[in-house]
Amino acid sequence: MTAPVELPFEQANPMEPAPGLRRLQAQGPIHPVRTAVGDPAWLVTGYEQVRRLLDDNRLGRAHAEPETASRTGLSALFGGPMGDFATEEVDHRRMRSLMQPYFTPKRMRALSGRVAEITGGLLDELADKGPPADLHQALALPLPITVICELLGVPYADRAQFRDWTQAAADVTDQARSEQGLAALFEYGRGLVAGKRSKDPADDGDDVITGYARMADVDDDEAALLSMGLLFAGHETTVVAIGLGTLWLLHNRDQWEALVADPARVDTAVEEILRSPGLGGGGTGGITRYARVDLEIEGVKVRAGDLVVLDLNAANHDSAVFADPDRFDVARQGAGHLSFGYGARYCIGAPLARVELQVVLKQLVGRFPTMRLAVPAESLSINRHVLAGGLTSLPVTW
Repeated sequence: MTAPVELPFEQANPMEPAPGLRRLQAQGPIHPVRTAVGDPAWLVTGYEQVRRLLDDNRLGRAHAEPETASRTGLSALFGGPMGDFATEEVDHRRMRSLMQPYFTPKRMRALSGRVAEITGGLLDELADKGPPADLHQALALPLPITVICELLGVPYADRAQFRDWTQAAADVTDQARSEQGLAALFEYGRGLVAGKRSKDPADDGDDVITGYARMADVDDDEAALLSMGLLFAGHETTVVAIGLGTLWLLHNRDQWEALVADPARVDTAVEEILRSPGLGGGGTGGITRYARVDLEIEGVKVRAGDLVVLDLNAANHDSAVFADPDRFDVARQGAGHLSFGYGARYCIGAPLARVELQVVLKQLVGRFPTMRLAVPAESLSINRHVLAGGLTSLPVTW
């Protein structure tokens, strides 16, 4: 076993994989590393191993002694252990049972018409203003925020404020800012829940927060935690996916033109976008887990309490599973990516993210077939302060 590698990996060109990560992958599927805050951890990079461990109940998000646990960063939301070690599995099952009815594929398909309407309106504004434009501000950011606000019952007028709080909560470099953002977001959620509870029961609102407010066995704190968790996860990752997905298409001009010529490829294009972000990776965008018991991973002994980082980006670029993994190909077939996880913790919001991406791509290539990047892709800035990363801007013209 080699000496621990320091995370994150250096990456001079955001459109190319980190050389250090690719070298590490070639050595095997599991590696000792030091996280960005200097703590010891195991980084798992192999597709088969990550897939299996995502659904292994010997790993969890909680830790028996959270104050001594290794951390990946300083975010109060993502940097370290979460939840109660003794009740983690029961708590997780309850959380999913409360969320699942609002995120069924059927419900998401019914929502697709509204997503198309919102997208169309944003693209109307884009066309009216004319080129050049920042597609991040014009589309990637407002669309997911609008959709999740309507789904949850959150006032769209509050978007700037809760966006600031979610960005603060996700900050992996400033623990005080992260804790303050998380606390503010929770209090905001409690206020929304209390407001819904005080409404006339005859109100026919069918949004998520109203649904929780009507449940006798869900108190204000639990309803706020669930709702604000959905508010964060329901827009942040989709903002990133729309921005990076459009960037990959425009950077790989032949793939953009293939989609323009054949919009029916949109479904496979979306899956390739979800597989291919790669801007960062190497443990910074991994899934954090803690070993609940001693176990072995490919012959490596992992002790109870050890931090195990499941690198989804690395797994999605495993050459043993994906041919020419660093090539972006909207017609790619074969094994499914792991970007939404796998097994019992598979992302509940996956159907919503897919609907939004499919609608965006169909309308974007249909209405702006000549769209192109207005600046070199290599010059674009990635937000390194938050776990999800993503672009800070996406200048385009047409």
